[in-house]
Amino acid sequence: MIRIILKLSEQFSSFSGMLQAPKGNLEGHRECMQTRLQTLGGEALADYELLEMALHIALPQADTRGLARALLLRFGSFAAIIAAPRRDLLEVRGITPATVDILKVVQAAALRLARADVIDQPVLDNWDRLMNYLTAVLARERVEQCRVLFLDARNRLLADETQARGTVNHTPLYPREVVKRALEHHASGLILVHNHPSGDTTPSRDDIDMTYEVKRASAALSIALHDHVIVGNGCWLSFRREGLL
Repeated sequence: MIRIILKLSEQFSSFSGMLQAPKGNLEGHRECMQTRLQTLGGEALADYELLEMALHIALPQADTRGLARALLLRFGSFAAIIAAPRRDLLEVRGITPATVDILKVVQAAALRLARADVIDQPVLDNWDRLMNYLTAVLARERVEQCRVLFLDARNRLLADETQARGTVNHTPLYPREVVKRALEHHASGLILVHNHPSGDTTPSRDDIDMTYEVKRASAALSIALHDHVIVGNGCWLSFRREGLL
């Protein structure tokens, strides 16, 4: 993610050189952060400093220190900021649509980096990486969504698709549509995934019933349902490990 922020900054500077802030305390502060980043790595920077570097891309002439701290005060962490809905970000004084665009680019890049660790990989043998990816994608979502991971005969991830979005506590999933997409992907196996915005990963009766419906529909076509994972706030639950599948 740090490399992405620096690359975006370099690209922005290539066509906005006239807009750069003059030399002085502000630029000296930014140069100091960049030097620490290059010599000591991203761990040497606090969350608000990473935010400053990202915000500077959209607001090259502004002192973004106060804005970074305001965002952290509102949302709590760097990860929560880039995952926040656009409308919530725009409520923070000083945030512009262009600023939100930059934050969303950082979020999209972070998710793609996480996805690169699991796509085309045998996910059942790399469970920790898969959970890291799913947590990054779903843990901060404010409404439920159901995703389906489609696997080939060697349990490599072919595709990850959002099948449905719902409310804060319910998302409909239709077994017929899941099986249809599995056939279109020539998948041999499935993993169901959905999130609980409440943070509690305890499966509901509807979660359990829906899982068995998908299992029956997929088994009729020799497609294995390997697991159903519920993602909460910093935690997850596996139906198979809990003996529910």
